Amino acid sequence: MLLGLAGVAIFSLTLPFTRLAVTGLDPLFATMGRAVVAAMLAGLWLWWRRAPLPGRAALPGLAIVSAGCVIGFPLLTSIAMRTLPASHGAVLVGILPLATALFSALRGHERPSIGFWCVALAGSSLVIGFALGQSGGTLHVADALMLGAVAAAGMGYAEGGRLAQALGGQQVISWALLLSLPVALPLAAWDVWRHGASLGAAGPAAWAGFAYTCVFSMFVGFVFWYRGMARGGVARVGQVQLLQPFLTLLGAAAVLGEPLQATHLLFALAVIGTVALGRRMAVRR
Repeated sequence: MLLGLAGVAIFSLTLPFTRLAVTGLDPLFATMGRAVVAAMLAGLWLWWRRAPLPGRAALPGLAIVSAGCVIGFPLLTSIAMRTLPASHGAVLVGILPLATALFSALRGHERPSIGFWCVALAGSSLVIGFALGQSGGTLHVADALMLGAVAAAGMGYAEGGRLAQALGGQQVISWALLLSLPVALPLAAWDVWRHGASLGAAGPAAWAGFAYTCVFSMFVGFVFWYRGMARGGVARVGQVQLLQPFLTLLGAAAVLGEPLQATHLLFALAVIGTVALGRRMAVRR
């Protein structure tokens, strides 16, 4: 649980720093560039540890981690953070523990009880209700992007937690990052060619946000996160994300100066309450 908490503490600042990055950087570069930089760090780590190549059986799972956590979640949140406040996104991310448990069950890794799914549905309804209320009764494109990002991360978290039982958290995220390079590197290079002038004009704040997402959001956080889920179970340790909306709200206030609104806190509390209740429901590994 402590390993999972360390990962969540690092992830909780991802949305504020992503919003900071896309104030001066194109969302595509903010996504693919951070994947390339993190893949370089991962490659150095694998070389230093002389890690063996993963077996063929692990490759499909690593591809899922790469698609969900390295490409899907960062790209969708980078686009959404151009128009959504990070505090708004924090509440939408509140259902990520439920999404992680759902994908773990669908892949056959764990079997939550009926009570767990009832609570999961209640939590999801709260989040969708919050998005509708904040968007004037209709889901905007940015809300849909954030919910898609949650689905992508839940898929990657569940698969990565399973693989980490055999490979270890460091190897899972490292190989997933390297698998993303055939997609990330050409797209990053193309975006540099297309928006080279605007990238050069980006201020220090945007580059600071980009640097955080490269090193911590994309690499260091996953080392703690996957190791924790490997030891304690995907659904169980996934509940540590209960704290992420609160930490993200605090991070948005500290990094971006976004005001802490009572509505955000109330909905975050309600979502956390439903997921905490789901934690009491039976989950068989």
